[in-house]
Amino acid sequence: MLVQNLSVFFPAFNEAENIAQTTEKAIKVLKNLRLKKWEILIIDDGSKDSTGKIADELAKKYPQIRVIHQPNGGYGAALRTGFYQSKYDWIVYTDSDGQFDFSEVNKFIDKTSEADLILGYRIKRNDPRIRLLLAKGWKFLIFLFFATWFQDVDCGFKMVSKKVLSTIPRLESSRGAMINPELALNAQKMGFKIVQVGVHHYPRLYGTPTGSSLKVIINSFLDLFKLWLKLT
Repeated sequence: MLVQNLSVFFPAFNEAENIAQTTEKAIKVLKNLRLKKWEILIIDDGSKDSTGKIADELAKKYPQIRVIHQPNGGYGAALRTGFYQSKYDWIVYTDSDGQFDFSEVNKFIDKTSEADLILGYRIKRNDPRIRLLLAKGWKFLIFLFFATWFQDVDCGFKMVSKKVLSTIPRLESSRGAMINPELALNAQKMGFKIVQVGVHHYPRLYGTPTGSSLKVIINSFLDLFKLWLKLT
């Protein structure tokens, strides 16, 4: 077993219909991995529904679960909390909306002998057309600015060594579109090994995705330019 101790976290905003099922499925997988120690963090990013209450009930049921409630700061802010509050040497996060199959975490674990950061990419992305179009434009812009081709840098399924997070500059982005390239590009600049693995992506059954507003898109593009200035 390449990984002995594992932190898993789920960023969650208004995922009352999904968070329990997503967490329970992950627990079954983690128990079968025969890890020495593991934990699950649920990052309740200021949910206005019963996400926080459901998460607290899960924590009462399972001692390996910790819930962190914070004011709504955006997807990036939730990821930052998860990254820096996780206590084990390897950290996995995936979205709490149930669009990923957590059992595919084995694909990531298998790569830990050769990489410090493992990026998932969606083999077939099940999202509205507008999000698919924006994703293509975003991928091209990252290539244009940084001459680096990430298959799907914003995929919400990643595994990272804690040494990466303790070495690169502290992540700052609060927008989801920015924190993922910020992590990957900083890790690349510091010489960490990055690999990419394909994962399946399923339609969202409940809830509404966020992050496609014009304001968020424009600000993300501006943040990408700022990151380019910082890294070049």
